[in-house]
Amino acid sequence: MSSILLSIKPEYVERIFAGIKLYEYRRRLPQKKIDKIIVYATQPIMKVLGEVEVVELISGRPTTVWMQTKEKSGISKEKFKEYFDGCETAYAHQLGQSTVYTNPKPLSAFGLAHPPQSFAYVSE
Repeated sequence: MSSILLSIKPEYVERIFAGIKLYEYRRRLPQKKIDKIIVYATQPIMKVLGEVEVVELISGRPTTVWMQTKEKSGISKEKFKEYFDGCETAYAHQLGQSTVYTNPKPLSAFGLAHPPQSFAYVSE
């Protein structure tokens, strides 16, 4: 079982845990297959708030990925296009069951001193 920690803006974290945002978009992928994403909310929260399972990975041209995921994207088409501007391939982690931690955790609980720019592998 492989897990990564992702830095995600608080507005999107809220939508993930509310079940509104069922896809997490990325420009790069980890080398290993991912089973779980540990969710770190960026400023002003700056804590690990929970985790979410990864059901499937979708990849393709950005327009194709948008057509497949837009209904449960949790973001606007404009934000999607802006994020993938200049990219030939878009990746979307399809999200499944999520768990919100009763007590948010610091990054140090996962062996990290700083939030990752893209992602960081974590062991639990």
